[in-house]
Amino acid sequence: MGFLRIYMRVLGLLAPERGLALGLVLANFLVIALQFAEPVLFGRVINLLTQSGAMTGRSVISGAEILLGLWAGIGIVGIGANIILAVQAERLAHRNRLAAMARFFSHVLSLPPAFHRDRQSGRVMKMMLAGADGLFWMWLSFFREHLATLLAVIVLLPLTIMLNWQLAMALIVLVVVFCVFTVLVITRTETAQRQVEGYHSTLAGTAQDALANVLVVQAYTRLFAEAQSFRATSEQVIRKQFPVLNWWAVLSVVTSAASTITVITIFMVGTILHLRGAASIGAIVSFMGFATLLIGRLTGAMGFVSRLFLQMPVLVDFFGVMDARSTIPERHAAPRLRVGEGVVRFEAVNFAYVSGIPTVQDVSFTARPGQVIALVGSTGAGKSSTMALLQRYWDPMSGRILIDDQDIRDVSLDSLRAAIGVVFQDSLLFNRSIRENLLVGKPDASEAQLRRACEMAEALAFIERQPQGFETMIGERGVNLSGGQRQRLAIARAILKDPPILVLDEATSALDAATEARVGRALRALMRGRTSFVIAHRLSTIRDADEILVFEEGRVVERGRFRALLDQHGVFADLVETQIMDGAREAVE
Repeated sequence: MGFLRIYMRVLGLLAPERGLALGLVLANFLVIALQFAEPVLFGRVINLLTQSGAMTGRSVISGAEILLGLWAGIGIVGIGANIILAVQAERLAHRNRLAAMARFFSHVLSLPPAFHRDRQSGRVMKMMLAGADGLFWMWLSFFREHLATLLAVIVLLPLTIMLNWQLAMALIVLVVVFCVFTVLVITRTETAQRQVEGYHSTLAGTAQDALANVLVVQAYTRLFAEAQSFRATSEQVIRKQFPVLNWWAVLSVVTSAASTITVITIFMVGTILHLRGAASIGAIVSFMGFATLLIGRLTGAMGFVSRLFLQMPVLVDFFGVMDARSTIPERHAAPRLRVGEGVVRFEAVNFAYVSGIPTVQDVSFTARPGQVIALVGSTGAGKSSTMALLQRYWDPMSGRILIDDQDIRDVSLDSLRAAIGVVFQDSLLFNRSIRENLLVGKPDASEAQLRRACEMAEALAFIERQPQGFETMIGERGVNLSGGQRQRLAIARAILKDPPILVLDEATSALDAATEARVGRALRALMRGRTSFVIAHRLSTIRDADEILVFEEGRVVERGRFRALLDQHGVFADLVETQIMDGAREAVE
């Protein structure tokens, strides 16, 4: 069954602590052995008492004292073993829950944009938290309760045959019937529960999507529509969940009745055997104790299995993410990128997000240190995709990209991206302090370096006006700052990183003309001696670029300096003319 494979995988995650896990297995075996010894001793005491007529009073008392003393000793040892087992199982489960979350988090962060583009962050967060909680519960329940049940059924139940095989067979048949019925319920409800968990994930994604865009929801009066969408998905959860709950309710009733049925059956079979001289009263009492113990444990185990079954889709999602492989493979033991001059070369690069729809076509160019290469074109022309290929968020389908004659696919990703500083069109700031956001690229930067970078980016003045200065929290995605302030922080972050290669993706798009002019001077100073790429929509900002690459439908259709391209009266000239006309129209209006 599918859930058995997942179950074994969950237990396999404890391999780093296999020594402690093995110790807990042995402790469980000791606990269940002691629990099984109690009905045996109880039966011996009953036999002793029923045979007292044929024995002297002193013999009965002496035998009873020995049995009761042994029983008390077993009870004390059992209590101690249970305490140790509970404490160590709790610690093991807590440690490994946090370790599993850390592995999941690290793995997701390492996956390329192609993974994140297809998944909502709210769903991924739900998968991590719900999956880690499911792992914790399974480990804790397994070691504290249900491993003992498994050992009892597999190992100790067959040993009862040595006490009385007829009563043992009756007990075994009842246990098998109980387990078969449980398996039937699981198989009937497995598919429906998987659909329920899918709807739960949809609920999380819907809520996260609406909360992340709460301003749009309010501005476009979408409150009722979004709430209605959430309720509709909730109703689908209910429709699929109720049939599953009905089956498990039936199992719960059967489980409750099983103890009574088993005790009555053992008593009836035992009475018949006793009348035939094939079973003592003590043996009957012992097997009734076995039956009560086993059914009680099996009842708990069925609760465990039912919850395990409900948790299974969550764990499938968790492991599905953990099994996701990066589409950007990193060569084993890949060397670090060695940046000398910082020459970047594209050689006949082709790429497509969707098969058959080219995004970048046959792009070739060389960028040298100190040069500013501008990429222009209409939206969707391939500019940002070309720079994404340079940072290895995707790999070309053909052609290659080299930095100082090193194919970027042959070097480690960390060293490649450490050599590139990026200012994105969207500022992409963390919900942390201003200082923490700035130190992302250079955690060991000094206070003087930090302030110098902010000054160059025209950000120092507004930072010092904040309530806590550099320690001010800026909110999710920098919501507590204006667009221009966010952009200046992003520029300061890139300046502080001090990389040999720069990518400015609409870096000044959120700034007013006066601030843009000041930041532009700082950026030009920063770009001096570096290999720099500028993706620009405002064509007036790239007048001084050493080379302009004009993109159209993924191809470089024109290249040259600003004036030379204007004189060609081609695509670039049309773009400039369109912007001039738009600007004039806005001025008139």
